[in-house]
Amino acid sequence: MSAVKLNAQPGLAPAQQPPATSGADERVGQVTWFKRLFGRPEFASISGALLVFIFFGISAGGSGMFNLDGIVNWSQVAAYLGIIAIGACVLMIAGEFDLSIGSMIGFAGMMIAIPSVYFGWPVWLAILFAFAGSMALGWLNGYLVIKTRLPSFIVTLAFLFILRGLTLALSIMFANRTIVSGVGTLAAHDWLATLLFHGEVGTGLFEWLASAGVITALDNGAPLVKGIPKVIVWWAALALVSSFVLARTRIGNWIFAVGGDANAAKNVGVPVKAIKISLFVFTAFCACLFATLQVFDVGSAAADRGMQKEFEAIIAAVIGGALLTGGYGSVVGACFGALIFGVVQIGITYTDINSDWFRVFLGVMLLIAVLFNNFVRSRVTEAR
Repeated sequence: MSAVKLNAQPGLAPAQQPPATSGADERVGQVTWFKRLFGRPEFASISGALLVFIFFGISAGGSGMFNLDGIVNWSQVAAYLGIIAIGACVLMIAGEFDLSIGSMIGFAGMMIAIPSVYFGWPVWLAILFAFAGSMALGWLNGYLVIKTRLPSFIVTLAFLFILRGLTLALSIMFANRTIVSGVGTLAAHDWLATLLFHGEVGTGLFEWLASAGVITALDNGAPLVKGIPKVIVWWAALALVSSFVLARTRIGNWIFAVGGDANAAKNVGVPVKAIKISLFVFTAFCACLFATLQVFDVGSAAADRGMQKEFEAIIAAVIGGALLTGGYGSVVGACFGALIFGVVQIGITYTDINSDWFRVFLGVMLLIAVLFNNFVRSRVTEAR
């Protein structure tokens, strides 16, 4: 694989990499910085995020949106979406889709809530059960895509309906309604839930900052913001690890190779089947992580959780620079795409703009991102 890494540009599949050059060329030196900046997958999403911040800084700057509590609110929304956007982005780089992400969120929530509430399982065991079950379903998705050679769009669309139907049926069977409550109370006394998924981190620091008058405190002296929600910590950790794997490891190189040209990658020894199945498992892991954090944050599981989140995750990945054809993308870009979602979804409530325009914004952003990414790809391939 050394030939793949030679003269490699971040975000490009091996088949799209420009050929190695020898010697110096003054013409190349004049445009290299521009091509490198313009050709980065995350360029559009970072630019879009800056524009969104400027817009809301002007229209909602004095409304508290950029106070500490406001920042935590929209960061938390962005973090939830960012977790599944990372999974969707990496899978799209490998040339596949998973439309069952949203349904997996609802189903994983039920796999935690029903055993712990109705079967008396310890919450930690229900969490492990949910992750094992979700990842097994992700493996099944990937296996069926590889074995049948059907488009992943079709296979995962089928699982979208299967899992959503199972979630609804199980919730009605056990709770006689679509919501299973009481998980939050049980989680408050569970070691695994409190350690990794429930509550905030840095509470001591925030209490000290409140007592020192650095951040806003309530009348009883407690900080208005208790700490950093764990969903934000998970988002940051997942983004760092995924970015490192894509940019600095052989596996990351293989993922780009598989998305760029699976047959060529197979011919040079890349384990195409194992890579694709593993990424479906990773996407399911991200969906279950989303569900686990949400269940303990809200204190319940619901059959309609995760509705349409698969499309939002894909949109965030596309805004972040991922191509629908595979072989190109960036986890950092997907995270900025999720950040745009969070800022707009919460920021619009701080303005006089009707919240119904949020979906219009998503559609416009998707169209602009696709057009821009197509333009960048054409410029990069022309420069080869």
